Amino acid sequence: MRQPIRLGNAMTVCTRGLSQSPCVEEFMKRRHFIYAGATAATAIATSVLAPPTVAQTAVSIQYLGHSCFLFSGDGRRILVNPFRPAGCTAGYRRPNVAADVVMISSRLLDEGAIDGLPGNPRLLAQPGAYDISGLNVQGIRTDHDRVGGRRFGVNVVWRWTMGGLTIAHMGGAASPIGTEQQILIGRPDVLLVPVGGGPKVYTPDEARQTIQTLNPRLVIPTQFRTGAADSSACDIQPLDDFLTVMSGTSVQRRGDTLSLSRSSLPADGMRIEVMSYS
Repeated sequence: MRQPIRLGNAMTVCTRGLSQSPCVEEFMKRRHFIYAGATAATAIATSVLAPPTVAQTAVSIQYLGHSCFLFSGDGRRILVNPFRPAGCTAGYRRPNVAADVVMISSRLLDEGAIDGLPGNPRLLAQPGAYDISGLNVQGIRTDHDRVGGRRFGVNVVWRWTMGGLTIAHMGGAASPIGTEQQILIGRPDVLLVPVGGGPKVYTPDEARQTIQTLNPRLVIPTQFRTGAADSSACDIQPLDDFLTVMSGTSVQRRGDTLSLSRSSLPADGMRIEVMSYS
């Protein structure tokens, strides 16, 4: 008597008492087909759901004196805080370099002298969110002094992403950052922070407090006294005062140009990159 034997979802007829090898062969074939189909589906799903591999690109940072830097990467050049040589910047060359975007933290002449720049760069000078052909920039308002901006007005902190790195340039910040400002700045990979003190930028201790709040992976100090200063017209402190209060943090001394990518960030902790003017 023939009795049906179910193989998978199909019904196949086999005869008891006789050889059932045709049924077994058919069953194995169907198992193989189902397994192969499941494997292919898994491979397709994995290829669709897996995040794309992002190629690392380097960002070149050139130090042009005081708080002025040229950032190059992703096919763009961003110039931050060009100045007019005077006072603390008296001995620096004027940074008249070509750029696609120019960001200034204030209209003060040591960080906002834009006359004479070559080409026709896009100028960012006010707090707010900007989208420049896919470059997302956030300008965050802070005070440029310790009296609510009544003496030196508004400072703009600039935050953007380039070459896979989140960069924050604190400009001429002098007041502690609040909760809203901290949220907007986030945790940068690279933080450029003024450290020289005086009436309009962080003292070394104030800079250290801001660094502890934002917890960046790399710190580049800015706006400190150098040999370029006019000694009779400069009221900021030398870099060593900041390095003293940051004792215990790794320090690397560089030339005027630094190349960075995500792979060059410290795996643990924080590092200070000291750039020199040439």
